[in-house]
Amino acid sequence: MAEPPERILIARAQQGDEEAIAGLYRYYVRSITRYVAYRVSDEAVVEDLTAEVFLRMVEGLPQYRVTGAPFEAWLYRIAAARVADFYRDRQRHAEQELTEILGDGRTPLELGLQQREELEELRAALAQLSEEHQTILILRFVERKSHEDVARILNKSVRAIATAQHRALKKLAELLGTDKAGRHYIRGDSE
Repeated sequence: MAEPPERILIARAQQGDEEAIAGLYRYYVRSITRYVAYRVSDEAVVEDLTAEVFLRMVEGLPQYRVTGAPFEAWLYRIAAARVADFYRDRQRHAEQELTEILGDGRTPLELGLQQREELEELRAALAQLSEEHQTILILRFVERKSHEDVARILNKSVRAIATAQHRALKKLAELLGTDKAGRHYIRGDSE
């Protein structure tokens, strides 16, 4: 049985193959950037943190071991650590924000005033969730990953992810003072 192409690319990157490293970067940069952007509102900081993630990837590749968990899980962990460091450095853990970029790429400038206000309310509510709940919601509804994918990325069972997602959505609805309002924004829908 042949090795999966990602494993071959990782092995080549671990040997210092610049083309393989660039291939990993190209394959994962959009999803890692989106993940960081939903946690940090400043576009320049998003770019810096994303660059740090891939710098850490390159630095860590020689020690990286294929364990059965997806490679992207390692990248998401690096990204989560960089975001946490950013907020720790700025002593603003309670103010973690989502970016103003929606899942479909529209910026709040393209939204109506009411939608912008609702987005700000959603950002504030999401910032009150735990880091794990924020990550689950972003991976599920922004990155549109399945429960199985999120479970592999976070090294949890599918049932644990589904339960945590349910709790996160329930808490989000409670924070928003409604059962459903705001959920379409995290999905990037414009209802």
